[in-house]
Amino acid sequence: MNGPHDLGGQMGFGPVAPEKDEPYFHAEWEKRALGVTLTAGAMGAWNIDESRHARESLHPADYYASSYYEIWIKALETLLKRHNFVTENDFKAGDAVDPAATPKRVLRAENVPATLAKGGPCDRPVEGPARFSLGQRVRTKNFHPTGHTRLPRYARGKEGVIDAVRDGFVFPDSNAPGQGENPQRVYTVVFSGGELWGEGADSTLEVSIDAWESYLEPA
Repeated sequence: MNGPHDLGGQMGFGPVAPEKDEPYFHAEWEKRALGVTLTAGAMGAWNIDESRHARESLHPADYYASSYYEIWIKALETLLKRHNFVTENDFKAGDAVDPAATPKRVLRAENVPATLAKGGPCDRPVEGPARFSLGQRVRTKNFHPTGHTRLPRYARGKEGVIDAVRDGFVFPDSNAPGQGENPQRVYTVVFSGGELWGEGADSTLEVSIDAWESYLEPA
């Protein structure tokens, strides 16, 4: 979606200034935010794409005023309410006062290392040959969905070259709203700086993205 998270190529936010020797967490509560979010996700009520879309759906003013893990916690509140694990009354009371849904599974402390090591693979088999081939010129579609998508706004309606043909992966655009995984083949597409940023772009710049097959059409 065209939300506050999609900042590629946007101006007015100042330079990107990575923090030298940045710690994993800047405060103790951030550790808990990560742990609670992962544990809640392990209940099996939502998938990673729905979780991402919940963060993207925050109001821009709220999103930009929040730190990284504040965004995570605010999105988690949305997901927990949406799937009936907590209610607004619970939040106001600071305790569980209303009946709650039963999780499909519970992640226990002794199982955390194995669960994290296993991860959440999103590769899936797809039938039929690849629609596009290595070295082929393609154009990304120019669309502006209200739901989740992995095609960045700056790369829509742009012409590039297939640099690699990948296997099939879960299609996030349909997975986020619960419409099924609908796996598609993924392609690495390379764009010139001029194609993306126009006149005055660095002539030596190239940008590559991984694009699902339905994002592309022949150039």
